[in-house]
Amino acid sequence: MSNSTPTTDNEKKSKGDKLPGSPSRVLHIRHIPSGVSGAEVVSLGFPFGKVTNLLMLRGKGQAFLEMASVDAAVSVVNYYTPAPPLLHNQPVYIQYSNYKELRTNNQRHQAIFSKFGFVLKIVMFHKNNQFQVLLQFADATNAYHAKMSLDGHSIYNGCCTLRIDFSKLTNLTVKYNNDKSRDFTRIDLPFGDGQRTIETSLSTPFATQNTVFPSYTGPPGFAPVLGFPQGAGPSVLPVPGALGPLTVTTSAAPGHMNVPGVPGNSVLLVSNLNPEAITPYGLFILFGVYGDVHRVKIMFKKRGIALVQMADASQAQLAITYLNGQRLYGRVMHATLSKYPTIQLPREGQEDKGLTKDYSNSPLHRFKNPCSKNFQNIFPPSATLHLSNIPNSVTVDDLKNLFTSKGSTVKGFRFFQSDCKMALIQLGSVEEAVHALIDLHNHDFGENQHLKVSFSKSSI
Repeated sequence: MSNSTPTTDNEKKSKGDKLPGSPSRVLHIRHIPSGVSGAEVVSLGFPFGKVTNLLMLRGKGQAFLEMASVDAAVSVVNYYTPAPPLLHNQPVYIQYSNYKELRTNNQRHQAIFSKFGFVLKIVMFHKNNQFQVLLQFADATNAYHAKMSLDGHSIYNGCCTLRIDFSKLTNLTVKYNNDKSRDFTRIDLPFGDGQRTIETSLSTPFATQNTVFPSYTGPPGFAPVLGFPQGAGPSVLPVPGALGPLTVTTSAAPGHMNVPGVPGNSVLLVSNLNPEAITPYGLFILFGVYGDVHRVKIMFKKRGIALVQMADASQAQLAITYLNGQRLYGRVMHATLSKYPTIQLPREGQEDKGLTKDYSNSPLHRFKNPCSKNFQNIFPPSATLHLSNIPNSVTVDDLKNLFTSKGSTVKGFRFFQSDCKMALIQLGSVEEAVHALIDLHNHDFGENQHLKVSFSKSSI
């Protein structure tokens, strides 16, 4: 099995076709101290947006970190260039790579779980006559959503059903890259004999809660293909209850689940907003794609800063993952956890000008039903939107004109062949799609029929 090396879709461009310093979503990180983990490198990009791939060159003290968008990569470089970040108390240096994307020979292993987060490690084994797999995500929130979305689903139609739970393990130590174990951040590991060890020490603040257990109940020899996208702090998925499940507790509000160990604050601090365009309702709709928003407060004296209170900590982390670094009304928005545990409503008579809103009982919450398909359809902002709940009387031209009237550029449209109440619409940019979602989610077609808008993983 050959080592993994980054390549581009096309042949590498001729010399001079792309300047080394020109923006790319792949970042080159240098002077990485020995002993730094893949999760620590991923954490450098985590605050700025979704991380989609990582390649560690440990012998050279270097790494390639792939962000989901060029804008996110630009934010990383702009932030760290004046003040290089420290890993193990040593500065590391970040610049744009010549690669447009990272592609590794291991990507064939990364299919089922890849849409939920960056997968750091995989270990496959047999125990109690069952084939089992441990998966370690880079982020606990990704592991949570993988479990919620895939538990009980079949790899093939009618067979190979996944049983997923949280593992008690903290971290996987992979010694060999072969068909039984793999560390996707290490290309320097030997092929070995397939044996692996598992560390159970408390090596991250997320502890056992980042470990998810996918149970594979299909025939032996048909190993599920596994993969992931991003985060900060490991999450491990095992297969059938061999190592013991970790209970996911349910909060008092139905449909709102907490992942033990994920930092408990559910209030986000959102900054660098456009004060001329932002509204509490707009933030409610946008952040509501990734969780149920209970309250929003735009600061009275600093209109470019807001607080957004999600239903629970895992939803807050998910919103940070997908929305931090996203362009909104001409500015790159920053989202992080706030020091405040809750948003206080204004006292009676206190001047507020409608900048604080309570949405805790809103009928527009997407995740109030624990069985909702919305849990399975959480995707990063994209230029293509998924439309549903479209009345039969509404035509293609009606929908195109509706989006155009909101300032969108419609580049593509198609109804679903299997369901004419759903469609995909491709707009001019991701930012246009974000604005359109805010403006048109819950659009009233009349007769109590409201349009539902979400981001799509597909393109037209």
